[in-house]
Amino acid sequence: MITKVTLQDIPALTTLINSAYRGETSKKGWTTEAHLLEGKRTTEEELTEIILNPKNTFLKFTENDKIIGSVLLVEKEHQLYVGMLTVSPELQNAGIGKKMLAEAESHAKTLGISTLSMTVVSVRSELIAWYKRHGYVETGEREPFPSSDIHINISDKPLEFIFLEKKI
Repeated sequence: MITKVTLQDIPALTTLINSAYRGETSKKGWTTEAHLLEGKRTTEEELTEIILNPKNTFLKFTENDKIIGSVLLVEKEHQLYVGMLTVSPELQNAGIGKKMLAEAESHAKTLGISTLSMTVVSVRSELIAWYKRHGYVETGEREPFPSSDIHINISDKPLEFIFLEKKI
């Protein structure tokens, strides 16, 4: 079932997102960034700020009262930004990510928005290919990957974001 995230979901959501992107548990799935980045993907404080912002809609995919997927949708002018698409590493390749993308498109249509956009780390070729199979195309725009106390680059390659979008 896909519903909106609540403030009560923040601890479980933080654990899910961090487990899917960073650390040893993330290596169980194909979307890991553990070989590129150390540190946390997000914090409870960041997720609280996101949820409290009225421009944001954070959705969760639950099964047996457990959050196993999520996606952040941000209204940006004439686009809906799709971020933090997350599926529990043990459940990746089960169609949950595809369902979350479909829900993002449905949400955009409800808002009267016809373009979805996102950023993906440039060296994540398998992830970029997955999004392209779902109708996203590269815009040609790029920006440097931010360095911070949470996102610690351990890659031997320079990291940058590439922009993808989909017209619906």
